[in-house]
Amino acid sequence: MTQTESNSPLVVALDLSRGGEAQAIAERWGLEALANGFQLQLTAEHLQLVQQGGQDGPVFVDFVAGAVAHRRRFGGGRGQSIAKAVGLKGGANPTVVDVTGGLGRDAFVLASLGCRVTLVERSAVVAALLEDGLARAREDAEIGPWIGERLQLVHAEAVSWMEALDEEAFPEVVYLDPMFPHRRKSALVKKEMRLLQALLGGDADADALLPAALRIARKRVVVKRPDYAPHLAGMKPTMSITSKKHRFDVYVVATVH
Repeated sequence: MTQTESNSPLVVALDLSRGGEAQAIAERWGLEALANGFQLQLTAEHLQLVQQGGQDGPVFVDFVAGAVAHRRRFGGGRGQSIAKAVGLKGGANPTVVDVTGGLGRDAFVLASLGCRVTLVERSAVVAALLEDGLARAREDAEIGPWIGERLQLVHAEAVSWMEALDEEAFPEVVYLDPMFPHRRKSALVKKEMRLLQALLGGDADADALLPAALRIARKRVVVKRPDYAPHLAGMKPTMSITSKKHRFDVYVVATVH
């Protein structure tokens, strides 16, 4: 996600015993005002985003169960299109920066396959959801031992963060998945993305991400796009890897940093 919200939703504790935690979350992320019917709610289980009166259900980050856990166990491992696009060949586990963090699903897949991933998210609302999901994941007996080492969250505006990054910290791969209008409305992911688009809007500055990414990537930049979307910034990739609904445009970096 790369669009900054104009206002931030209030954090409400649905579980009254967590009122102090809700207040701490609001203060940490500067979430002080209710905006356009959106609200962050702290339940007994997790932090969730809802739009009151909206048709789509709550959005929360869960790396332990559900679709993410199923994909980790049965999604094809290093044979997945995203793994091929990032360059997971043999025993290679490149360092990755995902500068359009969103709900963190792709970053988690790469981390589960052995990559060290930095997840950059500039929306305070989405960053709060990610931090909550990561905290719960670190407590899980199965994935907790490694997730803290392989998946790190940074709350920052992507282009500015990349421009300020020291060369010694340049990653091997930069991963981009900017928000793009969806044509289909059937899948759960699309429902979640519709809710986030309603809150954050589109990624109007998405084209600026690619030049900044190419400057810091040591090996390649990978751009995830819907199968019907044009190339980001109008730049033709070195190659593309297609999946059922998406394609991964791969820009191989020729220069040595």
